[in-house]
Amino acid sequence: MQDSVLERQRYSQMVDLASPNSKVIANCVKAFLVGGSICAVSEVFRQYIYSFGFTKDEVSLIINIILIGLTALLTGLGLFSKIGKFSGAGTFVPITGFANSMVSPAIEFKKEGWVLGLAAKIFTVAGPVIVYGILSSMFVGFVYFIWDKVM
Repeated sequence: MQDSVLERQRYSQMVDLASPNSKVIANCVKAFLVGGSICAVSEVFRQYIYSFGFTKDEVSLIINIILIGLTALLTGLGLFSKIGKFSGAGTFVPITGFANSMVSPAIEFKKEGWVLGLAAKIFTVAGPVIVYGILSSMFVGFVYFIWDKVM
């Protein structure tokens, strides 16, 4: 019994020595700066697009398209992963993280061809999100439809 306690303590000491120390504050600052920069650039685009007289909904759509396009481009050039390694969670503002999760597998499997590689693998990670999002929205829409007819 005492041997197993000593073994656990020695193992715990070995793990502590081998594990790198986490730089929580530095990681949070990097994530804040990069995520904030993404949001600030988006706000600059938003103000610029508003100057053309688009509605709020149209501007939101255009900003999402720009962010998805830029993320796909940066992922394709191999820059998005470098930014992600630097900032951690800062790059995964929902729309950019989603775009990166769609483009990355497609690029990885591009060598297998346009249909069996690129087109088939583009939804590897994001596919379940899309499927469950559509199904859940259909379910909620159906519930609202029934609720409206009954009430």
